[in-house]
Amino acid sequence: MLILQRHYLKEFLKLLSIIGTGLALIFSILDLIEKISDFMPNRPSFKNLLMYTFFNFPKYLLYLLPAAVLICSLFIFSQASRNREFVVIKATGGRLKALFYPFIISGILVSIFAFIIGEIVVPDFSRRSTELKNTLTKKDKKIIFKEGSLWLKATDGSPVRIELYIPEKRLAKGVSIFLFEKGFLKERIEAEEAKWEEVLGDPLRRKGSKGIWKLKNVIIYDIESGKIDRISEKVFLYLESPDFFSKEIKTPAEMGISELYRYTQRLKKSGFRNTKLIVDLHSKISYPLINLFMILLGISLSMNSKIGRGLFAAGLGLLISTVYWFTYTLMLSMGYAGVVPPIIAAWIVPIIFGIVAVYLFRKIEE
Repeated sequence: MLILQRHYLKEFLKLLSIIGTGLALIFSILDLIEKISDFMPNRPSFKNLLMYTFFNFPKYLLYLLPAAVLICSLFIFSQASRNREFVVIKATGGRLKALFYPFIISGILVSIFAFIIGEIVVPDFSRRSTELKNTLTKKDKKIIFKEGSLWLKATDGSPVRIELYIPEKRLAKGVSIFLFEKGFLKERIEAEEAKWEEVLGDPLRRKGSKGIWKLKNVIIYDIESGKIDRISEKVFLYLESPDFFSKEIKTPAEMGISELYRYTQRLKKSGFRNTKLIVDLHSKISYPLINLFMILLGISLSMNSKIGRGLFAAGLGLLISTVYWFTYTLMLSMGYAGVVPPIIAAWIVPIIFGIVAVYLFRKIEE
């Protein structure tokens, strides 16, 4: 039994490495092809194009790993089932479920691997990919973003720090503006919040601008004279529009679970609840678990003669992967829209697939 387990496990891992890396590489190249028209005007080097593909590789590996796991398990065990290898095992007194225990452990390890990739590698590589894309398109990064806090330069060159930015509300909390003159700090402006307000005409007549930032509960420190002024409201004309912020700030894909959690907690303490971020937070935990369930499904479908074997089972596996992605994405979209609670949106599909996988595995005849 131990020899057979090693044989099947070796074949499974070998095939998984080929299919997993192959699919991820194909999708990374397709991503590059999609963006190549934006890169070519600036004549990027071949090395930079390779690096862009490399930085996107972990993201697609994470997304496509469940499909690769299901396809591999179906292929390995449907072949064994078609060759009557399991009949021989049962005839010699072997227990099939015991044969598959190493694969359950492998499924757990693959899920842990996917979790680590999603928490550590993907956020870092996604950030590098964005930076490289900005370089290849000659677009300078004008904002430093971390856990909702922003550092940027206003259009007049003044450094600006925003303690917490809420994109949905077009609201900035804890705004600090540093005004320099001849290289020396002349004035510091502290505001409790800054709110974007639409106006019919732009005071500076800037092309594309449709509003202004109004600072609330403002304290102005005159560094030279030491004077402090307090006013209830002040218009600041040199901050970019909210559209600029939305394009520059980090996406959930560029944040790990810990950073995304701290960001949502800061929003919660400020009295705001971003449903989309909460859904994304739960999905970062729930998505890796499907790898374990896909292994169980692959094994179970290969054993069940009523469902099919060989190429039919593999085709069924591709169909199951497509159904999973479609339903999972649909539920996430419903969570984003607030139709269902965030926890249900992120967990209901993996739980259903998990229940089905465990049920089919338990139905395997010894």
